[in-house]
Amino acid sequence: MKYDEFLAAKAQLANAGGFEPEGLPEHLFDFQRALVEWAVRQGRGAIFADCGMGKTPMALAWADQVFRHTGKPVLFLTPLAVGRQVIGEAEKFGYRDVALSRDGRPWGAITVTNYEQLAKFDHADFGGVVCDESSILKSFDGVTRAQVTEFMRRIPYRLLCTATAAPNDYIELGTSSEALGEMRRVEMMAHFFNHDGGDTSKWRLKKHAAKGPFWQWINA
Repeated sequence: MKYDEFLAAKAQLANAGGFEPEGLPEHLFDFQRALVEWAVRQGRGAIFADCGMGKTPMALAWADQVFRHTGKPVLFLTPLAVGRQVIGEAEKFGYRDVALSRDGRPWGAITVTNYEQLAKFDHADFGGVVCDESSILKSFDGVTRAQVTEFMRRIPYRLLCTATAAPNDYIELGTSSEALGEMRRVEMMAHFFNHDGGDTSKWRLKKHAAKGPFWQWINA
């Protein structure tokens, strides 16, 4: 493989932004509607909403918007025990073309599967992808994180959803950024953090970053 071919194979799909949402479901609360509208316009983004705030109906609404915009199915990735719960939520809120798949084929406009089945799917079949409970990506040395990041790399529309974006370590946000095709984890650490080379060997926010720039980047 030539070097330019190697670089092209590793490149992120350019983020051209999202699109204007149309016909969002009436069941969304005002704050949910605002978050979904933001995520649709963003194209690639994350909803870090606390437990009980309705991440699943928001993610379903986002996926439905992407399907209607692209005409291609959206892959909805969940932990193993959550897939059927998502199907139940979809039926509850009136989404008719949502199906569970574990054979690599997109059976519905919104195709739900668990992370362990991801290797069976082809990114070219999908216009968007939702990572539910995306805190799974925080294990940045894990095989699952690498598979998810690689799969998402060539998909234009991406959404991460979790209530625990960085419960113990802000550096975990870097894995989410990398999956969305923004700043890589190592770049984020170099840009916003200092490494304490002493006894703690921990990363800490630079003083200027803590005053605003880091949080502005998170919310961009």
